[in-house]
Amino acid sequence: MKITDLLKKDTVILDLAASDKIGVIDELVNKLDQAGRLNHREDYKNAILAREEQSTTGIGEEIAIPHAKTAAVKIPSICFGRAEGGIDYESLDGQPAKLFFMIAASEGANNDHLETLSRLSTLLMDEAFRERLLQAGTVDEIISAIDEKENEVNQEEAGHHASAGAKKVLAVTACPTGIAHTYMAADALKAKAREMGVYIKVETNGSTGIKNALTPDEIAEAEAIIVAADKQVEMDRFNGKPVIIVPVAQGIRKPQELIQRAIDHDAPIYRGSGKAASGSPGSSSVGGSIYKHLMNGVSNMLPFVVGGGVLIALSFIFGIKSADPNDPSFHPLAKALMDIGGGTSGAFFFLVPVLAGFIASSIADRPGFAPGMVGGLLAAQAGAGFLGGLIAGFLAGYVVVGLKKVFEKLPQQIEGLKPVLLYPLFGILITGLIMLYVINDPVTAINKGLTSWLNGLSGTNKIILGIILGGMMAVDMGGPINKAAFTFGIAAIQAGSLSPHAAVMAGGMVPPLGIALATTLFKHKFTETERKSGFTNYFLGASFITEGAIPFAAADPLRVIISSVAGSAIAGALSMVFNVTLQAPHGGIFAILLAVNHKLLYILAILIGSLVTAVILGIWKKKAESEVQKAAA
Repeated sequence: MKITDLLKKDTVILDLAASDKIGVIDELVNKLDQAGRLNHREDYKNAILAREEQSTTGIGEEIAIPHAKTAAVKIPSICFGRAEGGIDYESLDGQPAKLFFMIAASEGANNDHLETLSRLSTLLMDEAFRERLLQAGTVDEIISAIDEKENEVNQEEAGHHASAGAKKVLAVTACPTGIAHTYMAADALKAKAREMGVYIKVETNGSTGIKNALTPDEIAEAEAIIVAADKQVEMDRFNGKPVIIVPVAQGIRKPQELIQRAIDHDAPIYRGSGKAASGSPGSSSVGGSIYKHLMNGVSNMLPFVVGGGVLIALSFIFGIKSADPNDPSFHPLAKALMDIGGGTSGAFFFLVPVLAGFIASSIADRPGFAPGMVGGLLAAQAGAGFLGGLIAGFLAGYVVVGLKKVFEKLPQQIEGLKPVLLYPLFGILITGLIMLYVINDPVTAINKGLTSWLNGLSGTNKIILGIILGGMMAVDMGGPINKAAFTFGIAAIQAGSLSPHAAVMAGGMVPPLGIALATTLFKHKFTETERKSGFTNYFLGASFITEGAIPFAAADPLRVIISSVAGSAIAGALSMVFNVTLQAPHGGIFAILLAVNHKLLYILAILIGSLVTAVILGIWKKKAESEVQKAAA
């Protein structure tokens, strides 16, 4: 959706009459109401004011973007207002605002209003564009200026702004959760390509789906393709092209090196086999491939963990044993929530089959999914747990890869039978037989031994495990080390040991909470923008979203990561010392209130870890330059 699809002539005010912030809001709301865009004027205004109470939408640089998403909006719209003399809008930089964009999004809208907000912010960072809006003499000139600038930025994003004869490179970025690393890698590649004068288009495989998808024509014209991904992406479309396959972190850290390799054709030719061609580096190594397949399974498993975990926690509202029909505290709703979230057929039960199915499909594409799911289900039913699921996923994937090679020699006439009959029939059969007669019994014994070991941990050994798990959660904040600790904690819950995941969640909550505390206790060490982001981290940390710390870690990796690891390790150790158990695999403060035994001690462990992170970071960090000093530099 374009900005000018929402901004029309009847929602433009060239000269605002207001003299203060509330006056501006009133005038813009009235304009939207007069244009027939609102269902209820007062309700919409209240929604705007409620948003302003959270933090000012005066973003600085003489710009304000008040916005709200509410049922009071009849037609999603934008209202533009201009005050050439400037109006005090409590902006972040303390300067009067001259350009105002009020975004009205309806209750049933998707994320379009957020994307429009982001796009507006990007456009308005261009000083020349802001000046053009200030100098425009008519409403038509305003509309035209916005339309032209948006088209220019869209072309730049797609790489079409490159000079004639520029090398053309394509890229795909993807991380397991599709939230932070995916877009950080995309931004890094695009920024470096602009510096190097290289045409680039980046497809992101994020949590909301594929954006900026590469077309067949673009692939045909490209010099090479960079795939910076830690989960499976569609690869067969790159058959016959030079493809560089690396972990998503390299897209963030080494964008220039990757782009240079692409334009130098320093990449193997991809042959559409589901794997990188021989000799390609990075994720095509044995270890890199295993990690990539594993992360594909973990990323697709996470929705079951989060949804099922919160439902399990909800069931505890009625009592820890309220889902048990034989317990005096039994409540039918608690049982329903437990059956849906956990039980023998709920969301949590599907963790192992889903993990195995998507590992297999990462290895062998779609034909591997069914054998992987069945193998994972057999592992779960036998009590082989996560370890059995991992083995089932890799087993099924490589069984199907082997079947593809065996069936290559079959007549071309039965090609269509392979995906619908031969691969599922023989893939499920072979995987199932091996799981039943070779894998399940010994792995179940190993799983029981691991459970006994975890439950038997005490003293120093228990503390060391807490230090390791807690610290791992802060090393890369959502990356492979963090995911490894998280997966271990989930496996421990499935095995019946409830302490390890408590240490994991404590370690994961500390980095954003510690940073939030640091920005509060050591305000002079952070810029105004960092302090506002730090405040948001209170909520992210409380929700067990470790990724909230990533922007701070990217800006100052040494201090932030070391401080976070120290605090998280201490929180994990204290959680073990206090014998905290966590019966729900996710939920943050919500799970603490409902699914933790020693609530106050657990909160104390997290607070101590967060304070350690805050103090180390606050003392170690240099005093922040003001925004004015940075601009002058």
